[in-house]
Amino acid sequence: MSSLATNALTESQKSKIARLEARITLEQKGLLSRAAELQGRSLTDFVVACACETATRTVREHETMTLSARDRKVFVAALLHAPAPAPRLRKAARRYKQLRSA
Repeated sequence: MSSLATNALTESQKSKIARLEARITLEQKGLLSRAAELQGRSLTDFVVACACETATRTVREHETMTLSARDRKVFVAALLHAPAPAPRLRKAARRYKQLRSA
C-alpha cells in the first residue's frame, strides 16, 4: 500500500489489523447478504456487528450470577449476619492500614 493510501485510511480502519475467515454454505451466505442489504450494510459490517452483539450478550450472560429466591435470602443473611473477624484477620487489617499510611 502506498504512503498516500495509508495516510488516507481513517483511524478506525488502521486499527483493524486482525482477520477472521469462515467457510459457510451458499445458503448461509445468501441469507447473510440479504440481511445486510436490508440494513444497508456491507456483508462484512453486518457479520462483524452481529457476531460482536452475540459475543457481548454471551459473555454478559456467563458473567452474571442468577440466584433463586432461596439463594438470595441465604446470601443476604450471610452478609447481614457475618461472623466477627478472627484475630488473624484483624491483625492483617492493622498491618495493611499501617502499610497504606506509611
